Amino acid sequence: MRDVLDELHRRWRDGETVGLGTVVATFSSAPRDPGAAMLVGADGEVVGSVSGGCVEGAVYELAQQVVADGTPVLQRYGVSDDDAFAVGLTCGGIIDIYVEPVDRETMPELGDVVGYVRAGQPVAVVTVIEHPDAGTVGRHLIVRPEHVDGTLGSSRMNDAVADDARGLLATGRTGVLHYGPDGQRRGEGMTVFVNSFEPPPRLLVFGAIDFAAAMAKMGAYLGYQVTVCDARPVFATSSRFPDAHEVVVDWPHRYLKAEAEAGRVNRRTAIAVLTHDPKFDVPLLEVALRLDVGYVGAMGSRKTHDDRFSRLRDAGLSEADLERLSSPIGLDLGARTPEETAVSIAAEIIALRWGGGGQRLAELSGRIHG
Repeated sequence: MRDVLDELHRRWRDGETVGLGTVVATFSSAPRDPGAAMLVGADGEVVGSVSGGCVEGAVYELAQQVVADGTPVLQRYGVSDDDAFAVGLTCGGIIDIYVEPVDRETMPELGDVVGYVRAGQPVAVVTVIEHPDAGTVGRHLIVRPEHVDGTLGSSRMNDAVADDARGLLATGRTGVLHYGPDGQRRGEGMTVFVNSFEPPPRLLVFGAIDFAAAMAKMGAYLGYQVTVCDARPVFATSSRFPDAHEVVVDWPHRYLKAEAEAGRVNRRTAIAVLTHDPKFDVPLLEVALRLDVGYVGAMGSRKTHDDRFSRLRDAGLSEADLERLSSPIGLDLGARTPEETAVSIAAEIIALRWGGGGQRLAELSGRIHG
């Protein structure tokens, strides 16, 4: 939707009703990801794309119909068993597209959403795309980290969906969620589409070791943009870290300092220092612990931990700085393998992000989600 947002806002501001088709789910080899959008104006102009050309004609006609009768439609397109060249995706994929009329009445919050996006503030637009009550389809909930605007119909629906939407927003993910008609988590009947306007958080993994490979895979699975950095070119290679989005050969402290100065490190950034070598990790942690990031963890034994803290104190870091360091890294899961250790580290990152205590849920009472 980012591709059409400015044009959508201009027409919305002018009082025009447009048809907006959005990819909400894909299967197999569909050409566009969820969130891709196509706008059809009252003048017939088309902005954006939902399939790279495969079903644009059909969506164009559907958008005009939706504007005319005011009723949103969820439509699935794919290869027909009878005719592979029927209206659909000849590449073999299946794509669900939600087409809705958008104007000041159907989406009064659009101006606020555009303001948040332009200011670089995280926001998710939740839309009901399926519901037994046709009058509920098309309702919107605007979810931000600290508050919610709009309503889906009941406080139970709003609370359940907002909790889950914030989870998607925190990782920059867009997709569908399923509930019972009144927001029951274990139910069927209501489907919502969460369109997140937030880049994925970053996970910076320092140290090109086997634990880093497992951590890169885990980070990518959780929705992080993963960078592995090491000063040794023989170890820092893309072939050794296929799940990382980026592999960098540089001195860790120098790379992190440059990324921070370029504005590419923020409170959603997690830093995992797996080098457990003083010549790498002490200069790196001197930089990391002075940055406003979400998580800094360092691997090593208890002895390594005590030696590292002594060196960092000598380097001028305060006790408040050192309290931000998770060392030894991870939660106590009894992990032994690199993969289990990656789960331990990821669990700690999740717990600190959402305020979890790391205890067994079976031994607690109260709400499970937040």
